Amino acid sequence: MNRESLKDFNINSEVNAETILEFVNRIQGVSMGFPFDESTLVIKVGADDKHKMFALFDVDNFEGVNLKCDPEKSIELRSQYDGVKPGWHMNKTHWNTVSPDPISDVPAKLFWELMLHSYDLVKESLPVKIKSKLMQFKTF
Repeated sequence: MNRESLKDFNINSEVNAETILEFVNRIQGVSMGFPFDESTLVIKVGADDKHKMFALFDVDNFEGVNLKCDPEKSIELRSQYDGVKPGWHMNKTHWNTVSPDPISDVPAKLFWELMLHSYDLVKESLPVKIKSKLMQFKTF
């Protein structure tokens, strides 16, 4: 990922649907859609016909975001923050539902770090051919 594209993003900004969209639009290979219903936004990374989900949330009732996370890191985060819970309707080992400040006690800076962590985990699980195509997207 070209982290240079995020250098002017205010990591202390309030986390809401608008700032999440602003943030992910700066990341390479991101696509979005509503495959489940009209209010659950799914954010994916990939190219061609191979995309994998790394975040999803309800745009009408924003209470948190499901993010993929390293299992050991998940255990640590869940013990430190009330706003980090096992992923709602997701694999509880690999996904967290993160409710950022002011909804809960997760600082905005940590939320954005977890968003990037989720993106990185999912991107690394993509086939090499797809990862190499991501370098062609969103040149900053």
